Amino acid sequence: MTPARSLLLVVALVPLACQRPQASFTAPQKFAGKLVSAEVLNTGRTAYLQYCRACHGEKGDGRGPAALALRPPPRDFTQGQFKFGWVLEQKLPRDEDLLRLSRSNLHGSAMVGWDVPEPELLAIVQYVKTFSDVWRDDGAVGEPVIPTPDPWVGRERAAVERGNLLYHGYAQCLSCHPAYVTPDQINSASLALTGTPRTAFRPDMYQPELKDSDYSVGEYKMKVLATDFLVNPLRSPREDSQLADLYCLLVAGIPGEAMPAWDPSILPEKASDVWALAYYVRSLARLRGTTAGLALRVRLDAAQNPTVSGAQP
Repeated sequence: MTPARSLLLVVALVPLACQRPQASFTAPQKFAGKLVSAEVLNTGRTAYLQYCRACHGEKGDGRGPAALALRPPPRDFTQGQFKFGWVLEQKLPRDEDLLRLSRSNLHGSAMVGWDVPEPELLAIVQYVKTFSDVWRDDGAVGEPVIPTPDPWVGRERAAVERGNLLYHGYAQCLSCHPAYVTPDQINSASLALTGTPRTAFRPDMYQPELKDSDYSVGEYKMKVLATDFLVNPLRSPREDSQLADLYCLLVAGIPGEAMPAWDPSILPEKASDVWALAYYVRSLARLRGTTAGLALRVRLDAAQNPTVSGAQP
């Protein structure tokens, strides 16, 4: 167990050592059209207080005793917003998705994968739904994003090249995320895919853009900084299924943030292009912390600031 997790457990368990939580549910509750028994909810409440309260708070509002020290702040479940559910129409995630998020490490945040017994974890997932009325709608939960077969197997280089074109010349990813090629290459990519060169660029197009979000902490609306794939770890995709996870993230989008849901039908080569974008993003993520990644950053800075001594784009 890591020191951080040990500290969170200590913070969470102190009140439980003084008083055993009392059952608070006497009747089943209905969430997204499914009945959940009072027994499950009471089990979930006890387990939530033990494992989750330190960060997410007793009321599920993201204001637990450890929350002030955490950036980004813990999720406020009362708002009914979940970033990495990977469902269509940016609806609420399924139980399977919430279980995945509970078990996985969200890199770049304090959320770590908890080794909680399966029955307790399932009960926690149900109890979390009691914090927001959004779960009362029978149609609140979305259909899962199901990846198509990967058409680029054995052709990774071609996939990365196609994804590079899409990223810089079609999907407008560089409106929020950094660009990773020169302005001339961006124009060429735009011409190749749209027939029109890109003439307008952000003032600092090699840095991520700060964007508004629908998420708030108390009365303060949160802003989000788009991921710089050379600097920031990928939060949601897992190492053992990174490409498929990236596909799901691209198609689902990130609800409440500036990351749109990419319907494969609007891309020139449909799902094949979603996979190509996933390959390209993964190729950038693999450069993080490497000599090659640092060299690319130096070249990009030189392309935007050609007066840098001795630098060549």
